[in-house]
Amino acid sequence: MPSSSTSLSELAGSRVVVTGATNGIGMATARALAGAGVRVVLAVRDTDLGGRRAREFGGDCEVLRLDLADLTSVRAFVDELDGPVDVLVNNAGMFPHLRRKTPDGFELGMGTNFLGPFALTNLLLPRVTRQIVSVGSEGHRRARIDPTDLDYRRTRWSSPRAYTASKLAVMVWGLELDRRLRAAGSPVVSMLTDPGWAASNISNKPGLGALHRVAQGLAGVVGNDLDAGAAPTLHCLTEPIPPGSYVGVDGPWGLRGRPVLSGRARTACDYDLAARLWTEAETLTGTRWPLG
Repeated sequence: MPSSSTSLSELAGSRVVVTGATNGIGMATARALAGAGVRVVLAVRDTDLGGRRAREFGGDCEVLRLDLADLTSVRAFVDELDGPVDVLVNNAGMFPHLRRKTPDGFELGMGTNFLGPFALTNLLLPRVTRQIVSVGSEGHRRARIDPTDLDYRRTRWSSPRAYTASKLAVMVWGLELDRRLRAAGSPVVSMLTDPGWAASNISNKPGLGALHRVAQGLAGVVGNDLDAGAAPTLHCLTEPIPPGSYVGVDGPWGLRGRPVLSGRARTACDYDLAARLWTEAETLTGTRWPLG
């Protein structure tokens, strides 16, 4: 039986937005796409670095500023981006090493990793023609989330708790996004991925130099390199997998390996939780489901 897989080169000429494309998994994703002839929009906070990356990647790369921690920036990005988009890759993420708030008053991890991408997707969705891929995390399995307390007023805050909760939010949001797209009869499909433990830039924060070097060193030994970390996202673009799928890696404990369809925690399959989280996110971001 012939394979129904496609190669990246068969996506040449399509247009893909990649958030967080200057470093880590986003950089590797954008580089692979640009090398295959895909028209890549590098959605980045640092446009100078984005310009350097575009020159390094070659191909057809457009650089636009996007800070997912700031809803004003999200709206400005959508206004500046012209024309349709075939694929939106919600890749950008951060590890909140300090308890801080975004310009909109959200807890920084939740605001950057979930609420910003949620708003971006709602605003951009009418122009997306094919696919949305959002990067989650195996860390969602250790998380809990209360949709009415996303700013940790009643819940004790810690860096790991805030990070894993934001990634659980992404997983639960992806569940509801898939349901809504199918209910609307949309041709757009939504998928979730996990890169494994990759030597990314997520722990590169002021005051965490030693920890960042240790994390990168360990990732180099027991985790994926950046190209392997990008592989689950690229897998979603080239393989005939079902809408709503979660693609992780096949190695022990989800640390490294090749892309594979993965199960998700029971909490990440809770449609009631997903509906409540969606309603709260709409209220907080002032964005709505755009497909009727």
